[in-house]
Amino acid sequence: MFERFTASARQVVREAVAHAELAGRGSVGEGELLLALLDRTGSPGADVLTALGLRERRASVEAALHRAHRRGGISASDAEALAGLGIDVEEIVARVEREHGAGALAAAGAPGPKEKRRGRLRRPYFTPEAKSVVERSLRVALGRGDKYIGDEHLLIALLGRPGLAASVLAEHGVQQADVLRVLAERQAEAG
Repeated sequence: MFERFTASARQVVREAVAHAELAGRGSVGEGELLLALLDRTGSPGADVLTALGLRERRASVEAALHRAHRRGGISASDAEALAGLGIDVEEIVARVEREHGAGALAAAGAPGPKEKRRGRLRRPYFTPEAKSVVERSLRVALGRGDKYIGDEHLLIALLGRPGLAASVLAEHGVQQADVLRVLAERQAEAG
């Protein structure tokens, strides 16, 4: 499958791993894939994110991902839904952090002793959700009639089902339909 990846899509995967390593996480999730997409320039996925105004709001997207990671992966919309049931996620996080230290819920993705090999840390692994995004990108490409998998397919796949990245993008006013619309506009301009 990776032989179908464009250079840009491969770079997104590499940069997602780098984001996870930089954050000291043992895993690459949807958030790292989204940040890597936001770091791209001059590619179809990057052009879509620019057209939708997300590049200017990268810091806000990154902050939303950080808050969700601190909450153990619970997005703002999930926290809001739980608040409607009388569950204050921020209070729970504060209690856990008072008892176990700052970032205790976020530490779930940090490398553990089993992830060390001969004194070196293993490269971060892809979470099931991130693997699913990569797999869905192939189905997206095939569904669009493309013989390659580009970063635009990864972006569509991130928004293709509920998840952390889709929730954060929705908080910033971006849905899958918006991405598809901009891609269609770009294709019409080029064709």
